[in-house]
Amino acid sequence: MGRAWDEQMTESAAVLTVNAGSSSLRLDLVQGGSVLDSAYAERPVDPGSATEELSGFLGGHFDRDIRAVAHRLVHGGDLVRAPTVADDETVAGLRGLTSLAPLHLPPALALLEAAREQLPAVPHVLCPDTAFHADLPESAAVYALPQEWRERWGLRRYGFHGLSYAHAADRVAELLGRPLAELDLLITHLGGGCSVCAVSGGRSLDTSMGFTPLEGVPMSKRSGSIDPGLLVWLLSEGQMPVKELAEGLERRSGLLGLSGGRSGDTRDLVAAAGEGDERAALALEVFAHRAAREIAAAATSLERVDALVFTGEIGWDQAEVREAVCRRLGLLGVQPPVQGNRHDDGPVSAYDAAVPVLVVQVREELQLARECLRILAEEDE
Repeated sequence: MGRAWDEQMTESAAVLTVNAGSSSLRLDLVQGGSVLDSAYAERPVDPGSATEELSGFLGGHFDRDIRAVAHRLVHGGDLVRAPTVADDETVAGLRGLTSLAPLHLPPALALLEAAREQLPAVPHVLCPDTAFHADLPESAAVYALPQEWRERWGLRRYGFHGLSYAHAADRVAELLGRPLAELDLLITHLGGGCSVCAVSGGRSLDTSMGFTPLEGVPMSKRSGSIDPGLLVWLLSEGQMPVKELAEGLERRSGLLGLSGGRSGDTRDLVAAAGEGDERAALALEVFAHRAAREIAAAATSLERVDALVFTGEIGWDQAEVREAVCRRLGLLGVQPPVQGNRHDDGPVSAYDAAVPVLVVQVREELQLARECLRILAEEDE
């Protein structure tokens, strides 16, 4: 994809990007590789609020020539494996996939419906996070489950945070002054959701999230990987119903559960640990241990490690977490960073570090606009 796509974001090609989180919404108007205006709401999105938020944002931009709308789609399943212009058939099919990402797909589809109603004359492009991992090697994608299960239900590792990884990999190549095709990178997206990815030549070779965005590193409120036998035991012994188990894994686990319900925000936990809160300290220790473990595991898919990259809200601005993770990765040649938080993308490691450690701010809105314009350009050819 490359930075050359910024050049294709001409002055006349404004793209509205729509990014629905599990309990948030971000709208950006991107033009010429820059963000002209943004709106952010930290609350759950339903059909009513989706219409209201979009109407309010668009009300200030009716004079703009909006070329297209790019929608972040957390999970495309096997239905949407690459950026795709939305049509009625595809949207109907996606409604049948909501159980794969129950926190993310329903609000995204509500926003898609509202946007198609309010901007019916422009293309709406679905940009799935899973697309970046669509060509994972079979050895990384396949679960060790009965073949008939895998074939019947499409059970495989899909991977997520693809928009974030695509932008971060491209940005690191620019920062290091090297072609992306020559780089082997370990990238970790740490935020409300957390994952790790091994990227070689711009291609995903392994990632920690799997069939759903629940696997891998513990997250703000999501559990990350759990022994499946534990879950089978809870269900088979009648300890709890499926609905309660799902709600607990998705909303009451992770940092929030580890800290005894205190917070799922690392900023709160760092402050609390500094005041002697043992549960907050344990939550941070578990988080750093598991993140480092996933990074080390992903390294086995690479021939070398040209850089370790932190992105996501935690990765970008929580220096204490970065230090704790790097401290556990000495066997990979990684040393703890020597710099704290930055105001721009770049290295936080020593200038002569064997493995540079870099931070890259999440810019999913720019990646959404790039992918949207790319697919439209391809359709025009």
